[in-house]
Amino acid sequence: MRKTALAMGLLALFAAPALADPAHGLWKTAPDDNGNFGHVQIQTCSNGKICGGLVTAFGGNGQQIESPNIGRAIVWDMEAQGDGQYRNGRVYAPDRDRTYNSRMELRGNQLGVSGCVMGICRESLWTRVN
Repeated sequence: MRKTALAMGLLALFAAPALADPAHGLWKTAPDDNGNFGHVQIQTCSNGKICGGLVTAFGGNGQQIESPNIGRAIVWDMEAQGDGQYRNGRVYAPDRDRTYNSRMELRGNQLGVSGCVMGICRESLWTRVN
């Protein structure tokens, strides 16, 4: 009985990473209109959808900077559609102080994040940090 419980515990421990969404992880955003970029941690949120918050901000020179947006949600309510596609979410652009309807597409170690307003969409490519 004890060996069975131990085996089940180990199985659960090793199976958990395999259940993680492919978009989970730390992503470097594309530079914004001011040349600044950030690291966004993507994960599954309490509502079961994909979300991500800004964990570190960098200036155009690549040096870490202080930002009032640290800890702020950048991506939320993304619904996984399969094959690396995410829809029906929202994305916040700190440089424009605007929120857009959004979708994401996973392309290997890049994440295409597009924001749309009134039918006009703009995409930026984020790069996986880890």
